[in-house]
Formats: sequence, structure tokens, C-alpha cells
Amino acid sequence: MQIVVLAGGLATRMRPETEQIPKSLLHVHGRPFVDWQLERFAASGARSVILCVGYLGEQIESHVKRALDRGLVVGYSYDGAELVGTGGALRRAYARLEEEFVLTYGDSYLPFDYAAPLHDLRAHPEAVATMSVYRNHGQLGPSNVALDGDWVAKYEKGSASPELDCIDYGAIALRRSALAEIEEGAVWDIEALFRKLARKRQLRAFLAPERFYEIGSPEGRRDFERHLASEPVDAQVPP
Repeated sequence: MQIVVLAGGLATRMRPETEQIPKSLLHVHGRPFVDWQLERFAASGARSVILCVGYLGEQIESHVKRALDRGLVVGYSYDGAELVGTGGALRRAYARLEEEFVLTYGDSYLPFDYAAPLHDLRAHPEAVATMSVYRNHGQLGPSNVALDGDWVAKYEKGSASPELDCIDYGAIALRRSALAEIEEGAVWDIEALFRKLARKRQLRAFLAPERFYEIGSPEGRRDFERHLASEPVDAQVPP
């Protein structure tokens, strides 16, 4: 399994800390956040990781190279001088992507099996992607997903529609072919692809049973800290 991480954001909500270090290296429960992520990836069976980095990305690469071996081969795709959005950053990594991969976000920690949406995608050749979702009902931020059975019927950020009762969980299995027709260097956000796939009924949904954690805001980071502090050490990173 290959996992691709969008980790190139400016992390403005976490300033002033992120004026000197990237969000991935913010300490959570005594360790850089990226360490928690990489251990989750390895526990889920990943062997290849691509980090799409930009702002202060060299610090992330230097740290990961010094970190303990987890059986992962880690590569990097840099944003370059021009910011091209989350979708553009993923398109820049095209040559490094496997035919099917799992996409996640650089500030998300997911206490579940990252391989689950990939298994679902491989079992449904008519789908282009499988998005992990959580029945949120607006509790962990605004919901942005409406379901129709096992399919994402609508993906819309910033809408107050009551039909949106789920939220993008942060792990999406994708076929690389979904990016083939997009011009490299184009400026776009990955949400545009999700909206398109939902409209064409090509985006399946995998319901995650447990809530996610994130460090994209001070409140989210504190919440994740509390979660880690309450978990037994051997339960934080499954064998």
C-alpha cells in the first residue's frame, strides 16, 4: 500500500509556532506529529509513503531521515516556487504515484486501518475513488458529505444543507488515472475532484467507526493531546 500525504500547507492557524517549523513537526505528546502518522501508516501495512511538502519541507525530510526505521520507503514531492493548491500538489507527484494509492492530510491522525478504503476500491472497478467518511452531524467541524447508500452523493464544503451529515474522514483511496487529464502546474484544490466524482457517481463511501483527530487548529491539537494521554502506550500504535 502506498500512502500519499498532503503536507505542504502554511498552517496559518498554528502561528507563531509554524513561522519557524512546519505543522508536521509540531510536538504532540512529546513527539513530532509526523512520527505519530508514520507509525499509524506502518501499522496499517503501508510500505511506501510520498510526502507532498512545500513550506519548510526540508525540515520534514531531514527529520524523517533521522527517525527510526519503520519499514517504510519515504519519498518527497516538493511544491516548487508557485503554490498550486492541494490538487495541484498531488498532480505534481503523478510520476511517483502507484496505480492505486491512499491519500491523506498532513494534519490528520486516523485511528483506523488505512488499507480499508483501498480494499473497497479494489472490490469495485466501477469506482474511481473510495472516501472514508464519519457520521459527524456537525460535531467535529462542519459536515461536508451526503451519502446515498455506499456512494457519496454530494461533497460540498461551506454548505449548511441538512443532508450533509457526514464528514471527509481524511483517507481516500484513489486511482491514479483520475489525475491523468489534469494539466501539470494547474492551480486547483482536491475538493474539485471529489465534487466531480460524486456528481458522476464514481466516489464510494467507507464509514469509519471511530472519530478522527487533527492538529490543524490549537483546539484540535489539544484534543489529540488529551486522546493520547488517555490511551495506554501499547494501544497508541497497534502491532
